[in-house]
Amino acid sequence: MTGALRGKHALVTGGGRGIGRAISGELAARGARVSVVSRSAGVRADITSAHELDRAFEACRRANGPICVLVNNSGIAESAPFLRTDRAMWDRIIATNLTGTFLCTQSAIGDMIAAKWGRVVNVASIAGLFGAPYIAAYCASKHGVVGLTRALAAEFAATGVTFNVVCPGYTETDMMRQAIESIVRHARISEDAARDRLAQSNPGGRILSPEEVACAVADLCEGEENGREVVLPQPA
Repeated sequence: MTGALRGKHALVTGGGRGIGRAISGELAARGARVSVVSRSAGVRADITSAHELDRAFEACRRANGPICVLVNNSGIAESAPFLRTDRAMWDRIIATNLTGTFLCTQSAIGDMIAAKWGRVVNVASIAGLFGAPYIAAYCASKHGVVGLTRALAAEFAATGVTFNVVCPGYTETDMMRQAIESIVRHARISEDAARDRLAQSNPGGRILSPEEVACAVADLCEGEENGREVVLPQPA
């Protein structure tokens, strides 16, 4: 720990549970003043609504000051064969995972540019780097998050604001438990076999803990790197 976050205002979207809760806790442990924006905890907002986000971010500023760190963690996942992926599912996933990241970043970056220091870390997925069947919309959204991160890292390189992305594999969250239930139901295999299948699809062949993702995010917030993609879990 470098102490770079001490006293700085860090805003985490989707910070009420799972990976987001772990990130909020890790940033707080490193001295940040943490705001949470989500549909279920902290300041409530739908991240697909620019109006709701502006209201929520202003409430966070009143409580903790200008935003120095933004972690775009909110996201949803749904699966279906491509030919059964309807427009409503596509729009829902793109709006939350990609457009929400765009809107949150636009709402926060002015504070960082004014301060000549800021950190934006986007939580994507290994599905943002590789393809997989039955999750075309999710893959497209997370590839978009990775591409957006690369573009902003280049565009704002001289401002003191860095942009990085963390790409975790399957992590012990409600989302992963839903994936296991789906595999058990459709593949007619045991829960242990389904869990092993997911573990083997991860880099390193194991399931991540939310705390591992949180540490990677916090390290990027404390560091000076720009435009980096961190894939988790990293091979032993």
